[in-house]
Order: sequence, then C-alpha cells, then structure tokens
Amino acid sequence: MVSQFVSSHEVRLLGDLHFDFPEGIHAIGRLDQNSEGLLLLTTNKKITKLLFQGPVPHKRTYLVQVKNEMSLETANKLAAGIEISAKTGTSFSTTPCEVKIVDKPVDLFDAGKPLHKNVITTWLTITLTEGKFHQVRKMVASVNHKCIRLIRISIEEVQLGNMQPGEVLEMEEATFFEKLKL
Repeated sequence: MVSQFVSSHEVRLLGDLHFDFPEGIHAIGRLDQNSEGLLLLTTNKKITKLLFQGPVPHKRTYLVQVKNEMSLETANKLAAGIEISAKTGTSFSTTPCEVKIVDKPVDLFDAGKPLHKNVITTWLTITLTEGKFHQVRKMVASVNHKCIRLIRISIEEVQLGNMQPGEVLEMEEATFFEKLKL
C-alpha cells in the first residue's frame, strides 16, 4: 500500500482501507512502498512542520532486518554517522543515531517473501532524528548489508505496538501532541 490518498498509478492507497477518514487528512512522514509500520495521519497541517522541521529533533525508530550477520563494530559505525548518497547525487553524512542489534522479533506480523531457511540475517533497531530519502536503506547498504525488511515502530512516544497492517487507531489531539512531544 502506498501511504497517500491519490496516485496516478494503479496501487492500493490509504483510501482503500475500511475507515471513514475526515476531509483534509494527510500522512505525516510517509513510508515508501517497500516499508511497513507506523504511519501518522492528521488534518492539522502544522504537525508535519513541527515534527520534522521544528527546533527540537524528533525520534523515529525502525526495526530493520538485514541480510548476513552484522557485527557490533559495524552497528557502531552506523551509529556514529556515515556517508550516504543524497537525492541530488551528492553525498551526505548522517547525524549520529542509536543502532542496536536485537533478537528476532517473535510476535512480528508475517509479511513479504519468505526467506530460505539458510539465509542468515540480523535484526536491528535504528533510531533517527532525521529522515532523508531512503536513509535507513542507504545506511545499511553503505556498510555492505541489504535491507530485507524495514518497519517503523515508533515516532517519539507513538508506538506501533500490536497494531496489524491496515488497522487504524484514532487518538485525541491532546494525547497525540503529548506523545509526539509537540
């Protein structure tokens, strides 16, 4: 599913969900078509600017499955900041972030193509305060790993938790602002 309501392409859109969205709603911090997880929607146009361009950086955490075993040294290299390609064809140094090697999630909803039983993978959590175009995928590629799954699990204190794909959870605006630290 594409994280938008209108597209010139034949793809599943947010409007295809069984939910009566209010007029003027839009996604905050979209996910690309190959990513999954938490997507925030709002009718308040100020939130995107406050969250992603405001004076205080806001954390976004991703659960990432990469091909092959990643060493602690490589994870620390990612955390320190790394050079990746920018959208304009130039390079960009990422700001330091939190990278942790984690155990395979047990309650993760099953999606995507199953991997061959002999494929070795590593699961990470990566917490960023910036989000350049495909940044997490480019970061892991820059240390010779391929991103297999990318799942946004939180934005500040708003958590994906046990929500399933396509599930919508409404939240009072005051709670929404509090959890996003706005």
